[in-house]
Amino acid sequence: MTETIDLPVSGETFRDNVTKNYSNKLAKKRKKQIIVNQIGCADEVPEILANTRTAPGILTMRGCAYAGCKGVVLGPTRDILQIVHGPIGCSFYAWLTRRNKTKPRSAEAANYMPYCLSTDLQEDEIVFGGEKKLMAAIDEAVAMFHPKAIGIFATCPVGLIGDDVHAVARAAEEKYPDVNIFGFSCEGYKGVSQSAGHHIANNKVFTDVVGQLETPKEGQYRLNILGEYNIGGDAFEIERIAEACGLTVHSTFSGNSEYEEFASAHTADLNVVMCHRSINYLAEMMEKKYGIPWFKVNFIGVHPTAKSFRKIAQYYGDQALIDRTEAFIKAELAEAEKVRAEVYERCQGKTAMLFVGGSRAHHYQDLLREIGIKTIAAGYEFAHRDDYEGRKVLPDIIVDADSRNIEELSVAPDETRYSPRISEERKKQDEAGGFTYNDYRGMMPEMPVGSLVIDDCNHHELEALIDYYKPDLVCAGIKEKYIVQKRGIPMKQLHSYDYMGPFAGFRGAVNFYREIDRLLNCNVFRFAKAPWDNSPQLAATYVSK
Repeated sequence: MTETIDLPVSGETFRDNVTKNYSNKLAKKRKKQIIVNQIGCADEVPEILANTRTAPGILTMRGCAYAGCKGVVLGPTRDILQIVHGPIGCSFYAWLTRRNKTKPRSAEAANYMPYCLSTDLQEDEIVFGGEKKLMAAIDEAVAMFHPKAIGIFATCPVGLIGDDVHAVARAAEEKYPDVNIFGFSCEGYKGVSQSAGHHIANNKVFTDVVGQLETPKEGQYRLNILGEYNIGGDAFEIERIAEACGLTVHSTFSGNSEYEEFASAHTADLNVVMCHRSINYLAEMMEKKYGIPWFKVNFIGVHPTAKSFRKIAQYYGDQALIDRTEAFIKAELAEAEKVRAEVYERCQGKTAMLFVGGSRAHHYQDLLREIGIKTIAAGYEFAHRDDYEGRKVLPDIIVDADSRNIEELSVAPDETRYSPRISEERKKQDEAGGFTYNDYRGMMPEMPVGSLVIDDCNHHELEALIDYYKPDLVCAGIKEKYIVQKRGIPMKQLHSYDYMGPFAGFRGAVNFYREIDRLLNCNVFRFAKAPWDNSPQLAATYVSK
């Protein structure tokens, strides 16, 4: 049964009022991105405008394409040496800001994550070109670290002056044939958000890394986890559960990951996708080229985690694996339930708003629901329509000029290595029984009727949401954190967890229960008063004669 929520001010009224200060053109656009959720039969939901440019001058919650490529997808990889070609600020911005944890296999194993490597372009290179400086940086990096692979990331100035990172990478690879060297044209201005950078990263990892080695990892039931970035140790908890159930995690794209795991990922039996937006491209391409099926999972919340691992066990069809998985889940649920029941008594009836990238604004609603907290508004920073409405709308999405900036690879079955893990007959039989592949329902079908869904929410709209609905909790990013706290509202930062975690899996859910209980039942926020409430800022209007 679909849940319905009654807001104190209707979503339509909020949408009309919050857009009054915009120009007519901008108001018309934003009204298509601020949706009152309605769910019909067959999960029919309203159409939302997404993956479109942010209006200049608005304080958006978004990041850039470079952040999506280097900071999100490649950042958690410990032994691909990453060189940022550009000013030092770009490199520093993407260095360890998301708290991606990693565990090298030994003290001698390479781990480049602590290093911040950049060509540090200066004014002279901006005028005369920086390709020579990039080659010198590669020479220095190879001499110092002897890496297996090097990734080069182009920033905005590099794209504007025309430096060719791919030509430099090819020349460097000829010079160092034992090192896999590849470049990413991930200038920050590419596309409309960090989503463009995800796509660029997926393409290059697929063409230049996956399939380079033919060494499967030892163990049964080998799978790749796509879209899990090990923030606060999430991947460690997921790996713990997988190992206890008898599964073999071949690679994680890209939390706690290694180059050789990426390079041999095509030998696995299955791909499961956590963050749909950031890595669905790779899942699709690996299925087309190598025959590896994929389906969506969610390891946030005890019940979604249990459901996901049951589905993985069901895919392999081994009764011993199914029984072992069920026994493990039963024991973990019992332990988590003790804490959940205690916390539920103090948190039930509270309201929350979530504005987080990837699938987090969706997944964390499940975790909040487990302790009785209702989500009244949610949205993504860089989603496409399918992240909201589900993949069934993919044929209807119009590719605009911004999206065409990102190369769409033409992928065909590999002549020698294409090997479908399951037959078409098996796939049809599974789907007839309710087992879905290549599918994502999206966020909106699982949100309450009457709740607000807002794409690319900005600070003006967030403050209006707080004024209108006075939520008990806001979950968003670092740019929003302090404004929300100054309004006297607890704020949970879900991009890097504020030095906490893990929040995934069973133990992660327990950590999250306790953290939200602490935030909601702490009196300190009640004493906070925004400085602008005591000393209002001067305001003026311009009058033209």
